[in-house]
Amino acid sequence: MHYSVLVVDDEIELSEYTAKYFNMSGVPTAYVTDKPSALDFFRDNTCSLILLDINLGEDSGFELCQEIRRTMNVPIFFISARSAEDDMLLALSIGGDDYICKPYSLGVLLAKVKVALKRYEDSETKETGERSGEDTDDHLVRLGSVTIDLSKAVVIKDGQKTPLKAMEFRLLVYMLNHRNRIIKKEEFFEKIWGTEFVGDVTLNVHIRHLREKIEEDPSNPAVIKTVWGSGFILEADP
Repeated sequence: MHYSVLVVDDEIELSEYTAKYFNMSGVPTAYVTDKPSALDFFRDNTCSLILLDINLGEDSGFELCQEIRRTMNVPIFFISARSAEDDMLLALSIGGDDYICKPYSLGVLLAKVKVALKRYEDSETKETGERSGEDTDDHLVRLGSVTIDLSKAVVIKDGQKTPLKAMEFRLLVYMLNHRNRIIKKEEFFEKIWGTEFVGDVTLNVHIRHLREKIEEDPSNPAVIKTVWGSGFILEADP
């Protein structure tokens, strides 16, 4: 069976209430309360987005995220009472798409999830359509020493292909469409995440991951540059 959302949280009452709220709002949602149950869920079911707690009893949400990322590329939102920046950085570095601190507003969380689901489903539809057609060079974009294959969301560097994660790809496409223009952080939050309830840490980590894949020297970027106090600019020829 396919669900829009899977909640993985060892707080049983919160998990049950969140799933019930989402289901009443037209977003099919299931919940589990530990890592083994999550892995069992994926043997018979699929989902489009995961809400994942860091603390799962004796297990770690970080470890579960890494296991999920080996086979799935769905958005993963970490939900946690831990607000330390180190936890946020680690969560985003291992494959999380967003980090939401508890206690959270169910209304705000639902709005963020709906935006992410729409973007994910739209990207899946686009990717399916592109795969059904013939490959052409129209999908290839040159950035410095690398080539971006937009049809497959991969970076080609020295003959090696490196896949872009969903959020990295959306960020890169948006910057390509607005190249040579300063894009403020607030614009990224609105256009990419669809909400203003996104922290600078989330954006900065995804930008850093992009740089690591496309820049010759990520610590001294030549393509995606920081404009201090404003945002970022992707400098490239049309």
